[in-house]
Amino acid sequence: MDAVRVALLRDVLAGTEWLGATRRFAGALRGSVVPHGGGLLLVGTAEYEPWHLAAHLVDEAAWSGTPELAPTLVRHGARPSDPAHLAVGPGRLAAARRGETLLVVTPDEPGAGLLERVHDARRAGATVLSLGAGAAPGERELTAMAHEVLTVPDGAELDLDTVQHLVSAAAGENAVPAPRNRRRFRDRLSRLADQLTAAPPPRW
Repeated sequence: MDAVRVALLRDVLAGTEWLGATRRFAGALRGSVVPHGGGLLLVGTAEYEPWHLAAHLVDEAAWSGTPELAPTLVRHGARPSDPAHLAVGPGRLAAARRGETLLVVTPDEPGAGLLERVHDARRAGATVLSLGAGAAPGERELTAMAHEVLTVPDGAELDLDTVQHLVSAAAGENAVPAPRNRRRFRDRLSRLADQLTAAPPPRW
């Protein structure tokens, strides 16, 4: 979903809770990774890998000049022969420490193995964020251990994939504005025009 489509979607959602909710969650994400210079770990389940969100966060990191947003995608089926950015397995969660952020994206309650790894990461000092669909927040064990939660309830107007688009776009927008001058404004305007007219970059 490109910037124009995100803008149109936001127009449609004006007056709903989704714009504020996704921006708050995105703000929590930025507030966790930027002061520590990155350290964002992104993980789903064996059945649902959030590779699309990973790609969008990489894009937003580049476009916003905020490299800290670029995540390490943790994959349950990672193999040593995979490309480097796809070869990080669940063992990486065991090494999570204070100053790192673990973003868990799941359509359902994770299994016991992942929950245990998330619990260990939190106990080691990592910040845990939960973005998921399904049950209400109080009914999911994952949300009980997360520092920040965004839930897409069953029957909501949006699905989990669409909410991820809104979160990634908002994360890229929450940068501290640079000092404004005429040349800097022209540079930013030119860069925006390039982004809106360029072909989509290669995906993961």
